[in-house]
Amino acid sequence: MKRILCLTLTLGLLFAFTAGAKAEVLKIGSLSPLTGPYAADGNDIANGVRAAIKVIKDEGGIEGYEDIVVLAQDSACDPRQAMAAANKLINEGVPGVIGAYCSSATMPSSEALMEEDIIMITPASTNEKITERGLEYMFRMCGRDDDQSKAAVKFMTDHLDAKTIFIVDDKTTYSQGLADNVRKLAEEAGLEVIAHDHVNQGDKDFSAVLTKIKRANPDVFYMSLQNSSSGALMLIQARRAGIEAAIVAQDAVYHPQLIQNAKEAADGVYLTFGFIDEEKPAFKKFKDAYAEFGEPGAYSGYSYDAAYILLSAIKNAGTTDAAAVKAEIMKMDYEGATKHVKFMENGDSGSNYVIRVIKDGEYVNYWDPNTGELY
Repeated sequence: MKRILCLTLTLGLLFAFTAGAKAEVLKIGSLSPLTGPYAADGNDIANGVRAAIKVIKDEGGIEGYEDIVVLAQDSACDPRQAMAAANKLINEGVPGVIGAYCSSATMPSSEALMEEDIIMITPASTNEKITERGLEYMFRMCGRDDDQSKAAVKFMTDHLDAKTIFIVDDKTTYSQGLADNVRKLAEEAGLEVIAHDHVNQGDKDFSAVLTKIKRANPDVFYMSLQNSSSGALMLIQARRAGIEAAIVAQDAVYHPQLIQNAKEAADGVYLTFGFIDEEKPAFKKFKDAYAEFGEPGAYSGYSYDAAYILLSAIKNAGTTDAAAVKAEIMKMDYEGATKHVKFMENGDSGSNYVIRVIKDGEYVNYWDPNTGELY
């Protein structure tokens, strides 16, 4: 009887130990602006991570983990808050972070994460310096500003046949860096840069700079702003001011809310954004998983792909050790929702910018800079 009791107790303890091991939760972080003027894009990023977790779970999860959760932290597109948010994720022991959104938040937070050997994959920070600092565990899912600016200037010269350009940015790390690239390339291409002017984040009244643009009457008004809400306001006011220039914008204002807020003022605006084939199975799989969060935003798909790659690498490595996970990431030849991904040594995944246009309240593929042809 004692032997039976002892065996029962032993089996019970073994079962409890095994159950305890299986009950571990895998935590991964996301870092994006969840409040403030950039909250639409920031919540899209967090929801993209949630959609990827859902798909990974549906595919059988990750061995050794009973659950996978995202710890979504608010960077507010502010360097100090981004650092505080990164430190929270470090204290939580996350092996990887998807984020951030603004390059000005990604730069400092990535430095903190790298010190702790935590992998970071940004779905949205396009400033080229992100992956040029030699950080061992830094990756980028979206494209780069130097590539985006090339596509924009090529479109202005080859398709719009522009001769003059007026550039406006909002002095953020991302927006001004991109605008500086556009100015440099425009000058090299023979475009006359009439002016490169600036506004401030949070401005509501753009009449001063728009009056200058109206007076200068450029062929192209290049608008480089950090978010769609500011972009919508500037478009509405530009139309009211009677500006007739072709308006070319970029990926940060590319969001469904730009059209919702600007309405008819957005029609005819051109934007640079990565080409996404919405008919391919990988995109449809992502969209189905994302459905509970609503319509995908500009960076939802990039965030989903980043999180899916991170989780798949952890699964394949059988560990959260950074070096082992990175090795698996570098092996991947991944057909994602947004694009085909094969990471380069510096952590970039390549750029595939095209020109889209807003037509009848929708974003439509318009011009391919690689072929110079209309879609």
